[in-house]
Amino acid sequence: MMAKRVAVIGAGCSGLACIKCCLDEGLEPVCFESSEDIGGLWRFKEKPEPGRANLYHSVIVNSSKEMMAYSDFPPPADFPNNMHHSQVLQYLRLYAKHFDLLKHIHFQTSVRGVRQRPDFTHSGQWEVVTENRDGQEERHVFDAVMVCSGHYTRPHLPLQDFKGIETFQGRHFHSWEYCSADGLQGKNVIVIGIGNSGGDIAVDASRVAKQLMDVGNVFYFTILIHCSTKTPQVYLSTRRGAWVVGRVGEGGAPGDVVSGARLAVLMHRLMPTWSTRAVEKQLNKRFEHHLYGLQPSHGFFAQIPVVNDDLPGRIISGRVVIKPNVKEFSGSSAIFEDGTVVDEVDVVVFATGYNYDFPFLPENLKVKEGYRLSLYKHVFPPSLERPSLAVVGFIHGLGAIIPLAEMQARWATRVFKGLTKLPSERMMLDDTQGSTKGMHQRFACSERNPLQVDYVPYMDDIAQEVGAQPKFLSLLLRDPGLGLRVLFGPCTPYQYRLCGPGQWEGARQAIFTQWERVICPFGTRRLPKPDPETKQHVPVFLTFAAVSLLFTVMYIKKWFTIT
Repeated sequence: MMAKRVAVIGAGCSGLACIKCCLDEGLEPVCFESSEDIGGLWRFKEKPEPGRANLYHSVIVNSSKEMMAYSDFPPPADFPNNMHHSQVLQYLRLYAKHFDLLKHIHFQTSVRGVRQRPDFTHSGQWEVVTENRDGQEERHVFDAVMVCSGHYTRPHLPLQDFKGIETFQGRHFHSWEYCSADGLQGKNVIVIGIGNSGGDIAVDASRVAKQLMDVGNVFYFTILIHCSTKTPQVYLSTRRGAWVVGRVGEGGAPGDVVSGARLAVLMHRLMPTWSTRAVEKQLNKRFEHHLYGLQPSHGFFAQIPVVNDDLPGRIISGRVVIKPNVKEFSGSSAIFEDGTVVDEVDVVVFATGYNYDFPFLPENLKVKEGYRLSLYKHVFPPSLERPSLAVVGFIHGLGAIIPLAEMQARWATRVFKGLTKLPSERMMLDDTQGSTKGMHQRFACSERNPLQVDYVPYMDDIAQEVGAQPKFLSLLLRDPGLGLRVLFGPCTPYQYRLCGPGQWEGARQAIFTQWERVICPFGTRRLPKPDPETKQHVPVFLTFAAVSLLFTVMYIKKWFTIT
């Protein structure tokens, strides 16, 4: 099947990748974006807009810039390693400008329907119905469709699960509505849910929900003691707890760069129990999760952890109090499952996740397998007679979404072009059922967390479909410096541009200079280089290298194609 004209739904980070990948394969992308700008989730809005993702003022991206980059577009060296949301949007703008993507986007145009054409079995074509800013509908015919509309647009607000919420006298809302801590000054706040949003909002609110006192002013302090019996506070309510990791890793480097080596993936595959315990032991060295009331029942790799450098500090200073699940509300009081009560609650924020839906798609394409959509390798509906529709970016992994979505887009466009074939429907269904079963066994999945993948193995799996999986043995023999960096360094996206379709001549240089870009933003105060004799990292590195070499051959033979 030779697809020519491709509809791309959404101009967020996944949609931009799809436009670029279409152009790489000589396809004609037409992107429909319902808002007036690119960025999707990363476009901040002062007021939440129904039907669109929203973020808050203080959001800092969890993944560092080298790990979240597009594979052929390294971020500027002077950008901070963990960017503020405004800088992520700036990076997306630079990407769109560099590859001239904006001319392919129709802004303020919503997709209302995607339907198979009557001759779909033969042509694989789709009718796409759009509505412009004036409410006028148009019908278009496309050879293929890429769905990149995201899944943070439908807040899940389970009020029915909280007895007495109708009697609550304060304000309650979903975290989707949260923009900043304005209005929370001096309030008692309960945040329900300890995902990344819940942790961020609790920390954010705790900076203003406090006593308005100057401890240096004895007179003012005395007046407050006698006149105020209320101590405004933030409570973080969690049903299951969570593992908490920091953005700052060993030696101050970005945590995901330090821990993102392929060796770590191998160790976890070969010794999952040992590696899980090792990670949890290391996390508990920073702070004991049980002591802080955060200890979850699941292992570290069973669910995406909370990324938050500030939460332990807010807990130890008493500004955030960890509580169990809320059992019920009564007026302005919250009663927790352990029987404790918090009175005079002013605000409740429900950080309770999102429902997902693609309302413009036919019902037969929204069949579920477990909690997830029935999609072959999380991309293709197995039941289509022609593989001309792909869902891109609808995935979770312990890693950044941009490389995942970009890899999916590279695969999908090659399938559309007819350069890569999919298995039979039966084989795809069997694979989907098997992966769903394995996913439910390994991860803590739910309706709000319907899918999760092992980041590097999934990237390698899709790269193999594309033909872009790094050839490790060949690299070690032909270019040892590069091969060692690929095997033992951080698994940055540039590795998937070293060979095969989409090969980028700048990939080698990007890998060799990635640590320079990591270090660059720290250089705001120049200091003399430290005495080499005072460095303690050499023995650790040599030990690490020795252990790495023991596993190299096993790694290559077990998980990668030898060429």
